[in-house]
Amino acid sequence: MKNFFILIKRFLPPYKKYVVWTFILNFLSTIFNLFSFATIIPILQILFGIQTEKHSFVGWSFSSIDSFVFSITNNAFNFIEQIIDNQGYWIALCCLAAFLAGMTLLKTGTQYLASIALVPVRTGVQRDIRNGIYRKITSLPIGYFNAERKGDIMSRMTGDVNEIEASIMSSLEVIFKNPLMIVVYVAMLLILSWKLTIFVIILLPISGYLVGNVGRNLKKSSLTGQQQMGAVLSQIEETLGGIRIVKAFNAEKKLINRFNVLSEQVRRTFNKINSKYLLAHPLGEFLGTMVICVVLLYGGMLILDKSGGLDAAQFIYYLIVFYSVVPPFKDLSRATYSVQKGMASLYRVDEILSVKNPIKQIENLPIEDFVSEIEFKNVRFKYADVWVLNNINLTVSKGKTVALVGQSGSGKSTMVDLIPRFYDVTEGEILLDGKNIKTLNIFDLRELMGNVNQEAILFNDTFFNNITFGVDSATEEQVITAAQIANAHEFIMATENGYQTNIGDRGGRLSGGQRQRVSIARAILKNPPILILDEATSALDTESELLVQKALDNLMKNRTSIVVAHRLSTIRSADEICVIHEGEIVERGTHEELITFNGQYKKLCDAQMFK
Repeated sequence: MKNFFILIKRFLPPYKKYVVWTFILNFLSTIFNLFSFATIIPILQILFGIQTEKHSFVGWSFSSIDSFVFSITNNAFNFIEQIIDNQGYWIALCCLAAFLAGMTLLKTGTQYLASIALVPVRTGVQRDIRNGIYRKITSLPIGYFNAERKGDIMSRMTGDVNEIEASIMSSLEVIFKNPLMIVVYVAMLLILSWKLTIFVIILLPISGYLVGNVGRNLKKSSLTGQQQMGAVLSQIEETLGGIRIVKAFNAEKKLINRFNVLSEQVRRTFNKINSKYLLAHPLGEFLGTMVICVVLLYGGMLILDKSGGLDAAQFIYYLIVFYSVVPPFKDLSRATYSVQKGMASLYRVDEILSVKNPIKQIENLPIEDFVSEIEFKNVRFKYADVWVLNNINLTVSKGKTVALVGQSGSGKSTMVDLIPRFYDVTEGEILLDGKNIKTLNIFDLRELMGNVNQEAILFNDTFFNNITFGVDSATEEQVITAAQIANAHEFIMATENGYQTNIGDRGGRLSGGQRQRVSIARAILKNPPILILDEATSALDTESELLVQKALDNLMKNRTSIVVAHRLSTIRSADEICVIHEGEIVERGTHEELITFNGQYKKLCDAQMFK
């Protein structure tokens, strides 16, 4: 339960007023419940002749608990005796019934209000956890997602958050109410008979230990189950993302068999979890009944030998109060089960929330504009233990186009990912206008840049919203102008709703060339001074490449451009071409200079039959 109280400390402070009201209302509800139970004593003692002693009114005393309780009980008996003497037994019975009804109404009313006060806490904490995870994953660097399975992250954001709501948040009412009820009821039991109550208090921890032992095992099983559900969602995500390849290679049966194995593992794990969870009610019921039986025997013995300070009517009231302790105690035990089950999900959620972001902002220098140059200065970088870039020295002057070429895996994309700080250099530094980018405001730094990647990343939204993504308050005229420059306006207007047409999941309703031109229109609308093109045309057919290349030429006008290219024909006019080989710049110059040099670049050109 330690982590549960950490959860409360972390997420409940904004809802303190609701928690305070919950405690107050639950306390009142418990007090009203005790008063309603108390009617059993005068009913038995007076109406049925068990108590023949007459009571006289005494002054109210608050000097001690015993004197205060004596004042209440004595004067209550005196009041009822006067009603019997003056009005008769029937009127007294009606008064007791009215008192019982009134106390019950107050009890149920305050109980309802206490539950209502807790609703904003439950829903608010769940919302805060979900928002916190989303904020966290959007703030984490790209490298985190390369090491984690997307399906598992989705499982934590959906399944685990829902499990937290179902197991922990739904238990808040019990956890905030039942301990208070138990404390008040036990206090009343001590007042009635401290000997009998001490005996009971010795018994309760034994049953609590048995229940808690099962709960601890439940947490371990629940953690395993949530991890297995993450693996299931990962396979679903991979299957949906690669369905074309699955069908092309007739791999349906292989994936179905793999999925069946994962599903069977989940089934077996959740069989164990549910079996343990369902044990909570019968185990609590049995242990509660056993405790009541022992109390009945021991209390009866105290009454028979008249050593307990209780008469028969008071003992019945004692049993009623004690029996009222059992349901909240059982509910608390069951809530402990639920909390232990949900703590496994909270642990998995916390694994994301506690991830340290390696992209640190050493200072927070604002950037208003790009003035002169970008410089790679003795840059080295590695993802794990293998160096990807070695001793990179490169200057990109404002308004120039620099192309990076080389074999796959040589480090080209890594170089351009370092500029907007998707990753941080391991050694050396990258300077923007003479300032280390680590000291600059990250938002301002990325605001200066526009990216067009090999895979056009679009969202399940309209053309308009995809083009204006990341740009606030863009007008329709500006969007149309950007689309026209990107050679996208004609095919957009040919759709049923023009710019308000939904393009489907990841732009699935568009061709590759169309998706790329929409992403170029997005970059044009942003109007960044620095442009990063990462193999923007390599996945396109010849006709689409020509259209996209024309759009890129329009985009690159009067901008500083860094272009990663496999198709060397697209970067022939670059101001400087850098050949990357095994993480190092081995050649640099214009197209004509590198052809004359007859080195690595010439070999790449010959391999593409490009002269």
